[in-house]
Amino acid sequence: MLQPAYPLKTARLILRPFKKTDLNALHSFQSRPDVTRYLYWEPRTRAETAALLEDKIARSTLTEPGEYLAIAVELIDTGELIGDLTLWWTSREHASGEIGVVFHPQHHGKGYAAEAATELFRLGFDELGLHRIHGRCDSRNVASASLMEGLGMRREAHLRENELVKGEWTDELVYAMLSSEWKRR
Repeated sequence: MLQPAYPLKTARLILRPFKKTDLNALHSFQSRPDVTRYLYWEPRTRAETAALLEDKIARSTLTEPGEYLAIAVELIDTGELIGDLTLWWTSREHASGEIGVVFHPQHHGKGYAAEAATELFRLGFDELGLHRIHGRCDSRNVASASLMEGLGMRREAHLRENELVKGEWTDELVYAMLSSEWKRR
């Protein structure tokens, strides 16, 4: 079980559960074609974002494998919601998880995603006791691949045309980190 001691603070960010008042900020990036280009979903309507937010609000703790933790990322200086983190607990038996990171494009290139994702690794490895955490991205998503490499994740696979996404066959990159690698960082 994982019940983070919210709010979690990094040097520049506050990581916390989602709340109803996050709708406008979350929709500001979930509705953008440039954000969803390499993701499984199309830009969300306001109603779709509202439904997503309701689900995220209910995901502030992990109690069983198959669940995911949804964490809002805001700037300490302004309180602005700039990102959306996900930590899936994929298997108790194999002590494994998966991370997901989505940030508003206005905040790309500033190191916020790496700062926030590092806290996801801490939660997964140090608090939940995971052995392995992986992340996946469309091979055309250079920013996502660069983020995972910068975090110290290893590229484990390049799966050729393994999924049909938005009407086209896409390649997928798989990155991972082991708890022993996390401890050596």
